[in-house]
Amino acid sequence: MKVTPLSEVEPRERVVAVGTFDGVHLGHREVIAGADTVLTFDPHPMSVTAPDKAPMLLTSLERKAELVASLGVEEIVVIKFDNQFAEHSAEEFIDEVLVEKLGAARVQVGQNFGFGKRAQGRAETLLADSRFQTEVVPLFEIDGAPISSSRIRTLLEGGDVAEANRLLGAPYLFSAEVQHGERRGRELGYPTANLNPAPGYCTPGHGVYAGRAQIDHGETKIAAISVGVRPMFESGLGELIEAYLLDFDEEIYGQQLRVEFFQRLRGEESFDSVDALKVQMAADVEATRLLVDL
Repeated sequence: MKVTPLSEVEPRERVVAVGTFDGVHLGHREVIAGADTVLTFDPHPMSVTAPDKAPMLLTSLERKAELVASLGVEEIVVIKFDNQFAEHSAEEFIDEVLVEKLGAARVQVGQNFGFGKRAQGRAETLLADSRFQTEVVPLFEIDGAPISSSRIRTLLEGGDVAEANRLLGAPYLFSAEVQHGERRGRELGYPTANLNPAPGYCTPGHGVYAGRAQIDHGETKIAAISVGVRPMFESGLGELIEAYLLDFDEEIYGQQLRVEFFQRLRGEESFDSVDALKVQMAADVEATRLLVDL
């Protein structure tokens, strides 16, 4: 799949799904279905128009493109959203982007989609334009409530990664470079790959999770993953994501690690002794092995 900045797009007739699509969840997939092109924004528009209200993101642009590609889309076109673009009126967005740049024959949006300066353009604005067809996709509900990126963020922050994954349609994934730590895990018999949470991105709530880890887009291993601040030990490292890769003992400092969260095992705890912690870690590893397949 091609990832194309709007400034470099080649004119052709398109079926275009338009949205921020943070997370590319099941509701987004309903909007995208049947489109050959996805038009999205980077960074998130609210980080420019209302930075104090900008949400913690579920996906980087790279991950978003990967998920969109898995849906069979031919091209993702990316608008660099800045203060200048935020001044575009709804009419300018339609004329200059959808019609002139993209050659849209059909436009697909969710029913709550807003565009143009201060989001003055709505789905009805698109429906009124006869130069292309418009499909307005109703909000997609599960368990009687609409799926939304904010609903998923709340689940992740509360540690319910299994339910978040159900709404996402894919495991929640975090990717970062493996950092040097205090080698505390190795001393305990469980060497971990240490990852720093990314500013501006959603991190699952503190606790221990079963999941998988992929090393630089290569080997994949079952992983027991801890998110938190290690309450038993004095440390200046702050919040960390620590992944213990089962049946693996190689140095991977400086490499990119992709961690998928499948299920929460327990909350973050402080134990009476290091031996008690080691017993619990062994139990966490065995629970992970039973829960996760490669």
